[in-house]
This record gives sequence, C-alpha cells and structure tokens, in this order.
Amino acid sequence: MINNDIICAISTPQGNGAIAVIRLTGNDSVVLCDKLFRSPKEQKKLINQEANTLHFGTITDNDKIIDEVVISIFKGPHSYTGEDIVEISCHGSEFVQQQILQLFIKNGARLAKPGEYTMRAFLNGKMDLSQAEAVADLIASSSAASHKVAVQQMRGGFSNEIANLRNRLLHFISLLELELDFSEEDVEFADRKQLHDLLNNIQNLIQKLLKSFDLGNVIKNGVPVAIVGHTNVGKSTLLNRILNEEKAIVSEIPGTTRDVIEDVINIEGVSFRFIDTAGIRETEDTIETMGIERTYDRISKASIVLLLVDATEGSDEMIKAVKTVKNKIGDGDKKLIVVINKIDKADNESDIKNLLDKRDVMMKISAKTGENIDQLIHELLSVVNLSALNQNEVIVTNARHYEALEKASVALQRAIDGLNSGITGDFLAQDIRETLHYLGEITGEITTDEVLGNIFKNFCIGK
Repeated sequence: MINNDIICAISTPQGNGAIAVIRLTGNDSVVLCDKLFRSPKEQKKLINQEANTLHFGTITDNDKIIDEVVISIFKGPHSYTGEDIVEISCHGSEFVQQQILQLFIKNGARLAKPGEYTMRAFLNGKMDLSQAEAVADLIASSSAASHKVAVQQMRGGFSNEIANLRNRLLHFISLLELELDFSEEDVEFADRKQLHDLLNNIQNLIQKLLKSFDLGNVIKNGVPVAIVGHTNVGKSTLLNRILNEEKAIVSEIPGTTRDVIEDVINIEGVSFRFIDTAGIRETEDTIETMGIERTYDRISKASIVLLLVDATEGSDEMIKAVKTVKNKIGDGDKKLIVVINKIDKADNESDIKNLLDKRDVMMKISAKTGENIDQLIHELLSVVNLSALNQNEVIVTNARHYEALEKASVALQRAIDGLNSGITGDFLAQDIRETLHYLGEITGEITTDEVLGNIFKNFCIGK
C-alpha cells in the first residue's frame, strides 16, 4: 500500500488566523517546493539544504508572489512519515491558504486523504497501528485523563505490553512446531508445565486489559450522568449549579424542560456529560410525553443516575420516584445517587433508604444555595477509579483493541483447556497461532486494507 505520491493538505484549523501550516510529504516534495519557492538569496535551493532547517522566502506562481513564507524541511527517514516533508508557514488568510494549496496541486501534488500522513508513518514503520490510533485520540483529547492515556499509548505503552505477550507465546509455538517435525519420534521440546503456567499468566494479563476498558471508555468519551426526577424538584437548577452557568431554563411552571439538555464539564481531569431530562410525571401533553420517553432512554444509557427528590414533598411522592427509577435501572451496574434537594426549605428523607441497594448512595443538597454540592462532586469522582491511571498502568480505550483482546482470550482459553485435556501439539499450536493473530491485529503486524481504511478515515485531513 505504500504510495510515494506527493500529498499536500492544510494542517491547521479552517478559518482566518495569524498563520497557517501547509504540509507536503513524498520523496520529491522538496524538489516540487523548489519550483515555487524564491529565497532572498539568489540561487538558493531547498534540495541542497540540511534537514530540520527553516528558510524564509516567497511562494510564487510564475512572477506573481502569493505570500511570504517560512519553510521547514524534514528529510526521510528521520521524519514523521518516514519520507521527505515540507511544512510551509504562511499568513492565515483562507484565500492565501487555498491559493498555495491549489498551486501545489497544479504542479503535481494531490490533496491528502484523511489520516494519510499518519498512515504513511505506519506503513513506513515509524509507528505501529495502536500508536497511530493514539495520534487521533491525542488530537481529540479534551481532559487531562484522556490526554495522559493517549500520550502513553502513542509512546508505545500499550504496544510494548502486546509485544511482550506475543514474544512469550512465539517462543513456545516454535517449540511446538519443532515437535511436529519429529512427530514420529514422540518427543516433547515444549515443557507442558511451563507452557501451562505461561498461558494462564497471559490469560490473566489479557483479562486485566479487558477490565481496564470500562475505565478507558470513560476517560475517552466522558461519564454520562443523567439527572432525573419528578417535575420541579430542581434538576435544571442543579445542572446550572454544576456547570456554573444558566444552561437550562428554571421556572416554577411544571414541565418546563421537555427535551434533553446536555453539557460537558471537566472535573479534576475527567469529563462528565451531564444530561438534564424532562420531569417524570403523568401527562396528556404529547410533546412532554416524548420528553419523558427520552428521559427513560437516557437512564438506560447513563453510567450514573442522579435521582433528585424534593425534601418538601410528601413521603409517598419521594418513594414513588425512587421505585420508578429503580425499575428502569434494573439489575445493571449503574450507579444510582439519590439526591434529596431543597434542604434549605425542609429536611425529609422519608423511608427511601429501605429501597436502596448497597451500591446506591443517598445524600442531601440544596441546588439553589450550593450546600453540599462539593460532596456530590466527590461522589461522582469516586465512581471513576483513576488509581490505574495515576499508577501509569496500561489502559484499553479503543473498541477495536478490546474486540481483538476478547478474541485472543477465547483462543487462549481453548489452548489452556486443550492442554489440560492432553490434546496433541498440532491442535495446541493452532489455538496459540490464533491468539498470536488477534494480538498482532492490535499493533498492525497482521492487518488488511479494509481495517486500515476504517481506522484512518476518521482522522482529520492534514494529520
């Protein structure tokens, strides 16, 4: 798949700015740039300049000056893509950017596809596939936690873990393959006890990586928190208090919130997606009914459910609200936090505690005055176990990696079961080879054009 065409793209965000960067890569990209670059120093040629140097001059179309620019030269294989790269820093006018881009296309370059620079880096051996995917995660990171995980993966933390697993398996499968060559002599080169211990150890490591995906998914995509409850219990007031802005309309009129309102806030490095929902009640209003249906949908999709009840309401209403939401949650692993609001007006907790499970939490706040909001924030953070992140453990954040690990685990378990039942080395080797295949899919040692296309199509153009 390696293609040495010269590709070009604007690598900075769209719009006007102080400067913009246009990037070219390909083995003749410096030669192409020389045709359009004019230096104040006569006879200066970029092709004769050293790598990692900057050069001031103009980009010209025949005798017409397009812009004054600074050109950076990076020569392969010591560059991001492994090929020669030219980066042109020009003025940030959209018109200027397009003029320069079209000029290079007219002279033989073509527009880069999404993620094509990083794909070339992968194909030229500058990074493996999991590191390439981490580049996209780093660009999209919106919190300290997601940034830290992306940087760790981009620098090879996850790749090293997978490479270690594969290397340990490769040693034993080579011995099993050797046994097949001497099958008539009934010899064993692979110590079955050592192999059994190794397979179990690797299975434990894979299971640990699989379990880390829950945390990784939260870090990457944020924690969805549904704020639910009857009408006028203070859901919108609580959302505004947490966000510290008037995001949702607050009114004494029941049923003011008829649709779902979402916003994201970063709390101590973790992104939380708060979802203010329509109040749960019986109504004949068609629009409000649709909003309530969406409330139930958000409960099913949230990791944390904040159920607000009104301390000024009667016990029956509070208990009814808890029972309704508990029924919608079911027996899943969602975190339910029952929040008794308006304690500035009353202090009633009814018999709610009798309805809660051990994993559920109950607390009292005043969304209006802010009382105990800090305790609520602390409880939200406790749901996200960041100890693995703080200890620099490898965390799986990518669904493709998770799926490959699951398949590797199934194949490995077959090998373990087969070893316990005394199957022959050829069948044992087949299961281990399958495990190696799925682990290789993660880093790109085994891949297909279709997989690469699906991965890099989600990148931005210019990266």
